[in-house]
Amino acid sequence: MWELVKSGGWMMLPIILSSIAAVGIIAERLWTLRASRVTPEHLLGQVWVWIRDKQLDKEKLKQLRADSPLGEILAAGLANSKHGREIMKECIEEAAARVIHELERYINALGTIAAMSPLLGLLGTVLGMIDIFSSFMGAGMTTNAAVLAGGISKALITTASGLIVGIPAVFFHRFLQRRIDELVVGMEQQAIKLVEVVQGDRDVEMPEGKA
Repeated sequence: MWELVKSGGWMMLPIILSSIAAVGIIAERLWTLRASRVTPEHLLGQVWVWIRDKQLDKEKLKQLRADSPLGEILAAGLANSKHGREIMKECIEEAAARVIHELERYINALGTIAAMSPLLGLLGTVLGMIDIFSSFMGAGMTTNAAVLAGGISKALITTASGLIVGIPAVFFHRFLQRRIDELVVGMEQQAIKLVEVVQGDRDVEMPEGKA
């Protein structure tokens, strides 16, 4: 493996650094974007229990904000529920914008790596080919085909390496973006339910054992 890296030349360094960054981003986002962490089950039902039992105070709101991204959105709406439906919705939308921005952290960087890695590999191959043919011309056209083929194969290592990094990065970029979209839709539905519940338009499913 080390011989392959050396054969690829100095352009292998940014490709390797890109692969390390991509793996780090993918691992961190897969852990952060778990549904159980972002949109805990029955959270809205628990909030309704607090409202029903008149337990919703500043400490409960603080606890709700720290609980999860969905909790942060619900807490923003509850803190302004006395000002009417429209103000409550505006506060929820403002909190949701902050939460979505946090969920999308590093996603653009991963997309950049996905697009850049194959180009770095191609650039490495082009530079390698230039060196090979420059040496070939400088040798007075005496370099044999085997040497030339060996040089070309080494030059192509950077292209292969760039694709090895870029293809998984593209896949996980699309996968994580799709997961974010699904989480955002789920939080939007929960927020709408909260507004309707607080305004008395509907009931909410109660957590198990909290009936």
